[in-house]
Amino acid sequence: MKKKDFPKDERGRCRMKYITFTVPCYNSEAYMERCIDSLLAGGSDVEILVIDDGSTDGTGEIADRYAAAWPGIVKAVHKENGGHGSGVNTGLEMAQGIYFKVVDSDDWIDQEAYRKILKKIKEFCGAGRIEFEEVPDLFVSNYVYDHLDEGRSRVMDYRNVFPDGKMCGWNTIGHFRPSQYLIMHALMFRTEVLRKSGVRLPEHTFYVDNLFSYQPLPYVENICYLDIDLYHYYLGREDQSVNEKVLMKRIDQQIRVTDLVSRSVDLREVKKKYPKLAAYMTRNISIMLSISSIHLLLIRTAEAEEKRQKMWERIREYDRTLYYRLRCSTLSGLTYLPGKLGGRITVSGYRFARKIYQFQ
Repeated sequence: MKKKDFPKDERGRCRMKYITFTVPCYNSEAYMERCIDSLLAGGSDVEILVIDDGSTDGTGEIADRYAAAWPGIVKAVHKENGGHGSGVNTGLEMAQGIYFKVVDSDDWIDQEAYRKILKKIKEFCGAGRIEFEEVPDLFVSNYVYDHLDEGRSRVMDYRNVFPDGKMCGWNTIGHFRPSQYLIMHALMFRTEVLRKSGVRLPEHTFYVDNLFSYQPLPYVENICYLDIDLYHYYLGREDQSVNEKVLMKRIDQQIRVTDLVSRSVDLREVKKKYPKLAAYMTRNISIMLSISSIHLLLIRTAEAEEKRQKMWERIREYDRTLYYRLRCSTLSGLTYLPGKLGGRITVSGYRFARKIYQFQ
C-alpha cells in the first residue's frame, strides 16, 4: 500500500488507519457495547465497522449511537441479513486499515494487549515507513477461552510455534501441538493479503471462520507473533454455534464449510514452497473432518451415516492423495473406523479429548 492510497481528511492530509476492526452484529443489543467499548482505546489510529446484519432488536440504534459519538472512528453499517460471513465480507470490502481483524459482538479485547499490538504495528508501519516492504502479513496473538458456566478462563498461546515479537516465515516455525490451531480470533491479517487471497465467506452459513483462517495462509510471507492475551472468546451461551447440541442441528453447514476449506487451496503447491505450512493445513482439514464425523456419529441415524460417507467420498474425488493422507492420520482416520464398534470408539475418544483439551 502506498501513501497516496490512504484516506485523506478535508485538508488532504493522510489519515492512516492501522487496524480495521469489523464487528458483525445480529440482535446483539445485550452484549455488543462491551465489545465496541473495548476497541475504542485505539482512537483515530483505528476504524471500527459495526455491521448491523438486519437485526430486529436495538442493535442498529446502538451502532448509530456509537457512530455519532465517535465520528471518524466508528462507522455503523446497516445491511440485509446475510449471516456472519456476509458481515465479514462487507467489512473487508470497506476496510481502510492496514490490518484487518474480526471481533464477534459477544467477545472483547484486552486493553493492555491492545496497546502493545498497536504499538508494534506502528513500529513496522509508522512515519517514514509508509511505503513498507518488509512488514508482517500476519500478526498472531493469544486468545482466551472464557467459560461462562464454569467461571474459568484458559489461555491458548503459540510460544512453541513462533518467536515472540520477531518476524519469521513458515519454514522456520516450530511444531503445533494437538490442541493448537490458528483460529480467526488469534489472527490479524494485512488487509491486502486477505484481498489477494480471494477469500469470500458464504452467506447464511455458520462456521465460516474456518475458511477465513485457512485460505489466506499461503499468501502470508512474514509473520509476527506477540505473546499477549489479546482476544477474549466468550463461551457458554446455549445458542452459540460451537455448542455441541447446536452444532448437531447445524451439521449440514459444518459439512459445507469443511468441503469449502478442503477445496480452497492446492496443498500440493503449498508443500513445494512451505512444507511446514502444508503439514499444518492438512492437519487443519483433519480436525474439521473429525468434528463433522464425530457429530454425525452422535446424531445416530442412517441419514447421518450416509452424510459421513459422502463427505469422505468428496475428499477422495477432489484429491486422492489428500484423502489417503487424512485416512492415515491419527485424528481424522480414527473418526472413520468401520462398524458400530468403530463408532463407539470414536465417540469415547472425543469425550476424552474434550476433558483433556477443554474445548467447547
